[in-house]
Amino acid sequence: MKIWTVQHTFNYPWETVVQAAWNKYPNPMNTAVLGIDVIDRQVINGELHSHRLVTTRWTLPNWACALMGPISTFYAIREKLTYKPHPDDPQKTLLKQTAYVTVEGLPCSGYIENILTSKISGNAAKGRQAIEWVIEKLQHKQPL
Repeated sequence: MKIWTVQHTFNYPWETVVQAAWNKYPNPMNTAVLGIDVIDRQVINGELHSHRLVTTRWTLPNWACALMGPISTFYAIREKLTYKPHPDDPQKTLLKQTAYVTVEGLPCSGYIENILTSKISGNAAKGRQAIEWVIEKLQHKQPL
């Protein structure tokens, strides 16, 4: 298992960032996300926990697909995002994002986990850009 974590500060209050996060898809920064379904949502000890299924279009070269079949049968990615008001400035929001990547049943699973983690890192940056994009749209009352 490979664990990847990043923190980011948004220069907007928590309410604004969370509203943007819920309206993040679709967006022009990450067109690979095809859809998101909420499986379960609960408030536990004052925290919102949401279990979502994200459908994406991640492709492998044709030769790899022919050799292994669908890669989705070999890997799992569990992601946790926490949005909190910044402890030093309530007009800012602190995001902590963690991804747990597991590849099983393939040779070089550690290598593949590293590749997937690198892809997640790049997509996470696009996700933060998408939140900024949604905030801009919401502030100017433009359609998403």
